[in-house]
Amino acid sequence: MSKKMAVVGAGAAGSYIGAFLTREGYDVTILDMWGDHVEMMRSEGLKVTGTQGPFEVPVNAYHFTDAMQLNEEFDVIFLAVKSYDTEWVAHFAKRLLKRDGVMVDNQNCMNDSLVASVVGFERAIGCVMSSITVGLWEPGLVNRGGAIGRDTGHDVFRVGELHGRITPRAEEIAEILSCIDASRPTSNIWGERWSKLVTNASSNPITAMTGLGSSSAGEIAEARRLQIEISKECCQVGLAQKFEIEPIKGLSAEKWAEADRGDVFEELDAKFLPDGGRGDWKSSMSQDVTKGRRTEIEFMNGFIAREGNRFGIPTPVNSAITSVVSEIDAGIRKPEEGNIREVMLRAGLS
Repeated sequence: MSKKMAVVGAGAAGSYIGAFLTREGYDVTILDMWGDHVEMMRSEGLKVTGTQGPFEVPVNAYHFTDAMQLNEEFDVIFLAVKSYDTEWVAHFAKRLLKRDGVMVDNQNCMNDSLVASVVGFERAIGCVMSSITVGLWEPGLVNRGGAIGRDTGHDVFRVGELHGRITPRAEEIAEILSCIDASRPTSNIWGERWSKLVTNASSNPITAMTGLGSSSAGEIAEARRLQIEISKECCQVGLAQKFEIEPIKGLSAEKWAEADRGDVFEELDAKFLPDGGRGDWKSSMSQDVTKGRRTEIEFMNGFIAREGNRFGIPTPVNSAITSVVSEIDAGIRKPEEGNIREVMLRAGLS
């Protein structure tokens, strides 16, 4: 019998996963909170454009309120909601998960322990989506930007057990996701997760607070400096906790942690220069700002700042950028290029 699967949270990542798995012939149900998106999926299906499109696929979609009527249980649930919705949605989805099923955390940020505390550690698996850009700008339409991972030898999906052993079910989930893009099991999901946190924390808030795309932001020296400082602080905090952080942009976490060295700084600076590979893409956080939605800043840079405080490691730039983006969330600050200078001032950077 084929596995019954659900994608809970059909934002850009969830819609992208749901569309490909459905097209591949898997038994997939998609659940989301955005009414217009659900109605469009029901009536027109999902449309995928960009480097892996175009194609359209009919999907089985439900609003969360309708999902309360579902009596079926799922073997696999892919969790793809925003971090601030993690706990209540995990509880909501738990009743839909089979006793021997697994919830796969496809989110950004460090939510695996929280998910596991809800569904049980034996029913939780992490999945890091590495170097992938997807956008959902209108109901029913998801766009993939940038290069396809398998075309460049890059594994987009890294699937791992929280205890660090590679198991048959981790291999099976990786195999399922391989119909979308290159995928593999990992014995270091925590190191993968922290590496992705560095990448997200150094890029997402920059585009979110400026309104610029990634390439445009990369042309600004001060923006690149903030990205380096954020990465440095994040790596220092992660290394202090003994995480075996996977390389970031091809360089070790130890090197990023030494960004204050002049020769190292120049090497790191080059990593944020525009390369044209993904175009002037806007991050998921920037997409949230554009849509007037709450961002994940507290679960990204705010998390780094809190962990830094816990371990006695200064994180002035992560703290400063958290405060600026939080003001944008609150509607008391607008996204503009001048926010780069504001973060530098608050962080004490000359």
